Amino acid sequence: TFLSSKGSPTILPAEVIRATEEEKQSQIKTLENLHKANDTKEFLKQLQETAINNQNIFQALMEVCKVCSLGQITQGLFEVGGQYRRNM
Repeated sequence: TFLSSKGSPTILPAEVIRATEEEKQSQIKTLENLHKANDTKEFLKQLQETAINNQNIFQALMEVCKVCSLGQITQGLFEVGGQYRRNM
């Protein structure tokens, strides 16, 4: 949130914009096609090995993003690194 010098009152949108059912189904179909079209195991394995070896994962991420969904990448990294939890 960016605050002006006068403060920042809470602004409520007039309406919440949601995807239509057609848009939702289109995204689901796109994701299914991505999963069917690519063998992601080798890409995810390489990403995981890079993370385990404490190497820079940027290049591996750039390659894995070409064939994997965000969910697959997140799950792959979670399997080898766990989940970040902030100390309270």
